[in-house]
Amino acid sequence: MGLLLIFVILLHLITLAVLFIATLEKSWWVWSSTESSDLWHNCRFDNETDMWFCTSSRETEWLHAVQVLMVLSLVFSSISFLVFIGQLFIMSKGGLFYLTGVCQAFAGLITFTASLIFTLHNKEILQDSRELSSGHFGYCFILAWVCVPLLIWSGIMYIHLRKRK
Repeated sequence: MGLLLIFVILLHLITLAVLFIATLEKSWWVWSSTESSDLWHNCRFDNETDMWFCTSSRETEWLHAVQVLMVLSLVFSSISFLVFIGQLFIMSKGGLFYLTGVCQAFAGLITFTASLIFTLHNKEILQDSRELSSGHFGYCFILAWVCVPLLIWSGIMYIHLRKRK
């Protein structure tokens, strides 16, 4: 039981860290090796100064939707972890971690929705004069998609997990 508990906690913390990176890092769309866009900024690397220069992204309704959903997903996953830790100490023997599982699975569905919106509406979100064919999805976008099955799987695992001594 101790090994399963360690595995569940590590999976949750790893998923939470990956979700955090996917939300805050600057690589949802990559134009070139020196230009990228994320949910918050458009960044360009200046070779002369060896620094990134970032400007705020143009605000659109689709971008706001993705931003809100990713932050909401972080909040639900964090709440899920705190509830799990609380339930470990408060819940009686034989209890199921329903609330934790539902929060975690809901975070997965929210991340799915945000990633899907960015996939389908990236032209409206990026609103750049350049052609989208000159760029590609960045690693943060891929991390967001990787989080979806991990969050849902861990949510289902929490729902079936029963507290023992």
